[in-house]
Amino acid sequence: MNSVSPNGVQYVVGAGAHDDRPSAQSRHHNGHGPVPDAIREEPDEVDRLKAKFISAWNNVKYGWTVKSKTTFNKTSPLFLLGQSYLFNSEDEVERFRQVFVSCVWLTYRREFPQLEGSSLTTDCGWGCMLRSGQMLLAQGLLLHLLPTDWRWSDCHPLSDVDFEVLKPRSPSRPAGMSLPSFSSSWTTPVSQRDPGSGSAEGHRRTPEQCPAARADPQEEALHRKLVSWFGDHPSAPFGVHQLVELGKESGKRAGDWYGPSVVAHMLRKAVARTPEFHSLAVYVAQDCTVYKGDVVGLCESGGTGWKSVIILVPVRLGGDSLNPSYIECVKNILKLNCCIGIIGGKPKHSLFFIGFQDDQLLYLDPHYCQPVVDVTQGNFSLESFHCNSPRKMNFSRMDPSCTIGFYAQTKKDFETLCSAVSDALSSSKEKYPIFTFVEGMGQSYGLEGQSADSMDGPANIFSCNRTSRNNKRGSTDEFVLL
Repeated sequence: MNSVSPNGVQYVVGAGAHDDRPSAQSRHHNGHGPVPDAIREEPDEVDRLKAKFISAWNNVKYGWTVKSKTTFNKTSPLFLLGQSYLFNSEDEVERFRQVFVSCVWLTYRREFPQLEGSSLTTDCGWGCMLRSGQMLLAQGLLLHLLPTDWRWSDCHPLSDVDFEVLKPRSPSRPAGMSLPSFSSSWTTPVSQRDPGSGSAEGHRRTPEQCPAARADPQEEALHRKLVSWFGDHPSAPFGVHQLVELGKESGKRAGDWYGPSVVAHMLRKAVARTPEFHSLAVYVAQDCTVYKGDVVGLCESGGTGWKSVIILVPVRLGGDSLNPSYIECVKNILKLNCCIGIIGGKPKHSLFFIGFQDDQLLYLDPHYCQPVVDVTQGNFSLESFHCNSPRKMNFSRMDPSCTIGFYAQTKKDFETLCSAVSDALSSSKEKYPIFTFVEGMGQSYGLEGQSADSMDGPANIFSCNRTSRNNKRGSTDEFVLL
């Protein structure tokens, strides 16, 4: 059993605690500045000791936590991965719990095999965007491989949440009016939990208390296999080791900051290079445009019939901060069944957004350092790969640079996706939408030849009017200032 339980997980809080940037003293070793080739290729004992010190510091920084509760409004709907929930009954809370806990949660890990060309054995402090990208891909693979009604059969209660009747804030009235929590056993008060327990067993519900989720042996085996693909082992096709190798093609190295656009292309290549996924393709949009002809060509290639497709759309929703005009549009996108989430977060602090309630985003946070799990063992613990502590963040804190993900299984699903997403995009009050779908084919390009800075740096200012643009664009036109 893994010694770290997600049931007890809290997230680091406080000014600067979420900043992935290491200190100036460690920057030349931990990825936010150039690392000497000698250190990368032949790390000596001093470098190893420094790497261990930095790792130990990050383990403390992202391991010690301060408990807090997330409050959900009982009178407003919450949207999670295209489904709506109204927390006015225990059944609704339980339905939400099963879907949320079934999401694959991927976080910082420590003590994994050393990353090639570096002294790093952890991604603490620099790998949060890689982890968010992994979660986005994992959600797409869940839809691709498992039934839509699949739920993880292991039963974890929600932890550190409150449900209240919230009213608009005013100078003379507090933000919410607290009502007694539901009295059933779907959650256990913190005060009643066993503080000495290192696992979920001290406060997990018994089978009689837990509504049975379907536990099909084949589905559970596939679930375990899916998680193993994201393991922290050099052979895992979507693990940190493989993603770091793919990042080298864009000039990135272990310890560097990865932006959402670069990660989108890395995920595309990782899937394309994995033989098990001959029936799945990943398409990354160009210049805020999804070219339908390119998607169709990609999905019909190989002579094996239509491939399912994950569509990743890198966008920038403002300059230094999120343009409020696009909040309603983002909400409408997160309401769609075809949306598999958004990777973005706060500056230098990546999060995986999977829903919202009112003016707050619901997310999974990778900023928690856990021991590595050996996924090559057939019975490895799945506990630390699922989170039961939902967290929210106000839209105003969202970084404008992000990548939006969608999934379509069949050609008909893709056509429905194009129509539904186009309707959601039209809700924006701005003159230009976040991105568009157009007929035909665009300029073909991949990750090669494009610098990471041009892909995830400040937005370029140019017109979004697709009718006046041609396909011969420079590689620097990655984002639109909306």
